[in-house]
Amino acid sequence: MNPTDTHGAQSYGVTLLRVSLGVMWIAHALLKLFVFTLPGTALFFASVGFPGFLAYPVFAAELLGGLALVFGVYARQVSLGLVPVMAAAASVHLSNGWVFTSPNGGWEYPVFLTVASIALWLMGDGAMAVRRSRRFVPAL
Repeated sequence: MNPTDTHGAQSYGVTLLRVSLGVMWIAHALLKLFVFTLPGTALFFASVGFPGFLAYPVFAAELLGGLALVFGVYARQVSLGLVPVMAAAASVHLSNGWVFTSPNGGWEYPVFLTVASIALWLMGDGAMAVRRSRRFVPAL
């Protein structure tokens, strides 16, 4: 890569964002599976006002969406599709305060990941994507 080629450098920067977001989504899914268990996650969902059965499609969305981001399979659409999942997580933690290390977790981490997912949607797939999304240019 030519260091003066800013377009190439930006493309690799987007790839780093895409892959790191994908790893985060996979980690969230596996936390639900291996630590809290899916039935336990369903009970938690119900305790905060969401239908408990949503734990299962949320787990699938996080795992499959994370894999799609890591490999660059329609990453733009996937990142946008995952925004409501993380926005809902932020809403659950809103009353806990800012810092995610607060008791029961704060809201800054889910909000940051929501914004990062929107940024990825706006920027594109990055380099080394297996299946590219259609180009999107937002009207300003």
